[in-house]
Amino acid sequence: MSNEDDESWLRVKARLRSEVGDDVFSSWFARMDLEQNSEGAVRLSVPTRFLKSWIQSHYAERVLACWQAEQNEITRIELIVRTAVLKTTVQPKPKAEMLPNAGEGTRGFSSNGIAAGRPMSAGDPGVHEALGGSPLDARLTFDSFVVGRSNTLAQAAARQVAAARRGDAVMFNPLYIHAGVGLGKTHLLQAITWAGNAGGERKVLYLTAEKFMYGFVSALRTQTALAFKEALRGIGVLVIDDLQFLQGKSTQAEFCHTLNALIDAGRQVVIASDRPPSELESLDDRVRSRLAGGLVVEMGTLGEELRFEILKARVVSARSHHPSFDVPAPVLSYIAKTVTHNGRDLEGALNRLLAHNKLTGQSVTLEMAEREVRDLIRPQEPKRVKIEDIQRIVARQYNVSRSDLLSSRRTANVVRPRQVAMYLAKTLTLRSLPEIGRRFGGRDHTTVLHAVRKIEGLVGNDMALAEEIEILKRQLQE
Repeated sequence: MSNEDDESWLRVKARLRSEVGDDVFSSWFARMDLEQNSEGAVRLSVPTRFLKSWIQSHYAERVLACWQAEQNEITRIELIVRTAVLKTTVQPKPKAEMLPNAGEGTRGFSSNGIAAGRPMSAGDPGVHEALGGSPLDARLTFDSFVVGRSNTLAQAAARQVAAARRGDAVMFNPLYIHAGVGLGKTHLLQAITWAGNAGGERKVLYLTAEKFMYGFVSALRTQTALAFKEALRGIGVLVIDDLQFLQGKSTQAEFCHTLNALIDAGRQVVIASDRPPSELESLDDRVRSRLAGGLVVEMGTLGEELRFEILKARVVSARSHHPSFDVPAPVLSYIAKTVTHNGRDLEGALNRLLAHNKLTGQSVTLEMAEREVRDLIRPQEPKRVKIEDIQRIVARQYNVSRSDLLSSRRTANVVRPRQVAMYLAKTLTLRSLPEIGRRFGGRDHTTVLHAVRKIEGLVGNDMALAEEIEILKRQLQE
């Protein structure tokens, strides 16, 4: 490929990122590479079959359009899965399949309407892989889960689900656990799966949202969707991890149907996400409502005492393979005090000490720890502000009720606080204008935009208002 092709690809990726947003781009396109650009055809590669299937189903036309905006002679896009074959010059290239249009199954697309490709066989492994569940880590059991103040309720609820037997009344359904990265959500979900399946009475299926999407898309392509749905709805306990990654209207609709069918049949559903149901903007209102109707449990940040206990447990675990590994208590205390972000950073810190100890033969010391983990010591992250908190604090500041802010009242004593609250929601959260409008009584995004611009204009000239807003920001971020 020429330098010109590489530069074009960089511009295409920049255009794609601006159109779909950073989150979507990172999820689906960050690992896409340009392999060839010749004779009006662009060949792109991705590392997994799932990425290929998902991009084919949901972003085909957009990828083509972004290329045509850069090079109007491009007429088709070919997508392949990267293998070692691609890295050699003596082997033939794997057969490429054209990206299909959304909603057209496995038919290929091009700007002149030529179709290519054919349906996959009915024995598509993607469907069976999904029904077999996502891989489990044998270390993630209840025995290895360290309980502290921030996760006691979540752990107790998870144990109750795992201990239940066929025919028992379902106490809460669904069980919805949310927390930030590395705080133990996946550990609890996999512990439920291990313990539940060990009992033998109920089949527990653990799926990441990505694997659920993969199985559903594969089932649609192989015309085995009905069997896929029936198999899912026959599960005793369905466990879905990382729900925030569930995308696509058809996939979300099928998830909603499956969720309703299982709950109505008295089957247990357990879900984990990085945010509460009310903040899953991409999901349908009906799904959010059904999720919120169960037991919603937040796992908080790890306190210093809990971090210390986690580190102690991990050292004991490491000694089963490395008997001579020893970490003095002052070193554990130092790591627990300074590595505060999440459990994965704690694990990484210990792994570094273990590697240094085994590879150099040096004992673990405080000096070694300070040197090895310094890049894991992160500044304290600002508090994540919620729209509900903004509404509550603004209502209190202006002596109105939260229901006033959400109402259709247009009196001056309500309009200004409502505009301030919308402005703060836009500047202090990552919520979109339509989502903010929905959370303020179902208003249109243009109303939110007007409020934001109005307050922005006033702040520059009204010192009293500017000071009020700064006070509100400090209260929200404390």
